[in-house]
Amino acid sequence: MKHRIGYNALSRKSSHRKALKRNMVTSLFKYERIETTKAKALEVRRMAEKMITRAKTDSVHGRRIVGKNITDKAILAKLFTEIAPMFKDRKGGYTRILKIGLRQGDAAEMVILELVEKTEDKKKTKKDSKKAAPKKAKKEAKETKAEKKPKESKAKETKEEK
Repeated sequence: MKHRIGYNALSRKSSHRKALKRNMVTSLFKYERIETTKAKALEVRRMAEKMITRAKTDSVHGRRIVGKNITDKAILAKLFTEIAPMFKDRKGGYTRILKIGLRQGDAAEMVILELVEKTEDKKKTKKDSKKAAPKKAKKEAKETKAEKKPKESKAKETKEEK
């Protein structure tokens, strides 16, 4: 029996496991949503939630502790300035795991690990892109209509010549 084993070794050596979790936590904070296996997600969630709790109080000491695992300075700044303030009133449960089915190759259970709340910057960019897309589509439609007319007239001329 495996008594008092407080973590999942994920069939990896400690250095590989540590690097895997660091990279996945960095990706989680960068994209705010990652797709992975259930076992990895459970381990990454533990690490991410501890980091968010530490980041709620923005101090040099907290930045150094979290900075041991997140080496990308931009992501570290995002964690302390954007992500952690969103969860100021929440006492825990900053992430959610959604099951999405089994992986095709080995039938591993796949999940989506995401932050419960999304940053506002992404919502603004989605709205901006939705507004910009119809304008572009209208312009392209006008251009294609203008291009088609001369081509059609040329085709008629060639038929009349024959």
